[in-house]
Formats: sequence, structure tokens, C-alpha cells
Amino acid sequence: FPVTIRPKAIARVGINYLYQEDILDVVPQGTSKKDSIAIVKAFINQWATQKLLFEAAERNLSNDKVAEYNALMEQYKVDLYTKAYIEELVIRQVDTLVTEEQIVAYYDKNKQYFKNASELVKLRYINLVKENPKFAKIKSKFSSFTKKDKKELEQLAVQFKSYAFNDSIWVDINQVYEKLPFINIENKQKYISGGINFQYPDSTTVWLVKVNKVLPKDSPTPLEFLKPTIKQIIINNRKLELVNTIEKEITNDAINDKKYEIYK
Repeated sequence: FPVTIRPKAIARVGINYLYQEDILDVVPQGTSKKDSIAIVKAFINQWATQKLLFEAAERNLSNDKVAEYNALMEQYKVDLYTKAYIEELVIRQVDTLVTEEQIVAYYDKNKQYFKNASELVKLRYINLVKENPKFAKIKSKFSSFTKKDKKELEQLAVQFKSYAFNDSIWVDINQVYEKLPFINIENKQKYISGGINFQYPDSTTVWLVKVNKVLPKDSPTPLEFLKPTIKQIIINNRKLELVNTIEKEITNDAINDKKYEIYK
């Protein structure tokens, strides 16, 4: 006959047992023996406290309150199951392909609702050490910035502390503060202005910056800045429509199969 190995209990509260296998993942790998003992002890105490409080609640709560909570738990179970089931159906069926024309159409219809929460900026910059022997050449090419200049600068980019050359896309002013730390909300009027081209030295490096355009706060947000957001909105709207369709189909099928009836 096979030998039945009973799990090893490490604590008991009433008829409830905590087993060794229940604490296998409690202690992170690499934890010292002393800390491991403290973590396990704290876990066991928390487990026991919860069990004791629950048993006390079962004894002392009124029947009406217990019935209320049981109904809530049953409703939560129903909501959890149906939500998971519908999400699976939606994932399988939703069309996630969004065309450029659909994005433009949505933007044109709703652009009055899209306003900048903060300034948007188009700029390029280079941060390099002051002693760079090719500084004059780099500065000249950064200013003229032809296709050939951009390609040559990209080949020299390993020498730069940081850089950004894509000055045709809008970026949020907060990203500018992050990437160009000498610019902040107090001095932005000095440095962030459409068409400005300037050089800023700090203790060890020099910043070369060209600001192409600035879009003020509360201006209509440009389409190219919104494309990822609009794409997700369109997909989410499709999901909502699909959920409504699935719910109606399930109800209609149940009516047709005589599984669902309303008695008059």
C-alpha cells in the first residue's frame, strides 16, 4: 500500500492549520537566517490574528450582517467570473487594427476636447564636454543641420554626453526639464522660445540647443502627439461595443433556447 505523507503543520488556530508548504515563498532568497526567522514569525502571527478575528466575527456579527456579507461575496463572485469570461471573449474578437484615416477622423471630430495640459516643444540638442577638439565643427553642423550634417553628427554621437536630433516631434515641457536640467519652470521663458538657437555652458560640458516651435498650454493638441492615445481610445470603444453585443447575444440566445423567460 502507498504510504500517505501528511503535511507538517507549524501552527493551529481552532480547526485551522498552517502548514510548512504555506510559507515556502514567504522569505526572499538571500535573506539571512536571523531575518528569515523574524519574517516567518511575523507571517505566522498575522495568519493567526486573521483567523482569530474571523472566528470572533462569525460568532458576534448579527445574522442580518452575516446575510448581507454573504450576499456581497456571492455578487463579487458573479462579477469576477463574468468579467473574466467577457474579457476573454473580447480579447479573441476585438479588432485592434486602427488605420491612419480612422485616427484622423476621430481627431477631427473631437479635437475641441484635446487641449495641452502643458507646453509642447520641438527641439534638438547636444551635450558634450568643453574640451572636445571638434567643437567648432559640431556646432556648425548642429546649426545648419542638413541631412548630411545630421548623418555626420550621428556618427560622432559616441562623443556626446547626451543628444536628441528628432526635432520634428512634439515633446512635453516636463521631458525638457528632465533631459536639459539647466532649464526649469522659473527660467523657461529665457530658453524655450520658438526659433531660438543657443549655447549653454555648465561646469564641465556645453549644451547646444535649437528650439524649433513651442505650443502654449491649453492650445489644441497636435494630432501627431495624440496618435497613440487616440488609437487606444478607438480600441477601447470597440471593446465596449463588443461587450454590449456579447451581452445582447447571450441574452437573446437564452430567450430563443427557452432558458430565459420573463413571467407576466
